[in-house]
Amino acid sequence: MNIRKHLRDEPHGHASALNDILFILLLFFLIISTLANPNVVKLSIPKAQSDTKAKQTVVVSINDKQQFFVGTQQVAVDSMKKNIGAAVAKAQDAEPTVVINADKMATADNIVAVMRVAHELNLRTVLAVENNTR
Repeated sequence: MNIRKHLRDEPHGHASALNDILFILLLFFLIISTLANPNVVKLSIPKAQSDTKAKQTVVVSINDKQQFFVGTQQVAVDSMKKNIGAAVAKAQDAEPTVVINADKMATADNIVAVMRVAHELNLRTVLAVENNTR
């Protein structure tokens, strides 16, 4: 018969803070995954032999239906200058760049219209292409 009392308690791990930590990690990865690819307008862009790396201050997309998007917001041609100017002002870049992300079916007139607006705002323009060597 064992009459001695147990002098040592069995160790217990507290896992109450584990739920909080996992929730914070999940929230962190969700936020980072949305920032990783801000261009949600799906386009099939033209191919080129080399691509130019530029910091994307403002992304203007033109889809196959000839619709314009500043970032992800659809805009009309006549209000494009105001929207690009607001996006550049919000970014506060030292050397702002407008990246034109045009579909293969976008007309040259629409691409040139975006370039004109960027020229009027004294912004540098870059046409996004897909690397052909892959």
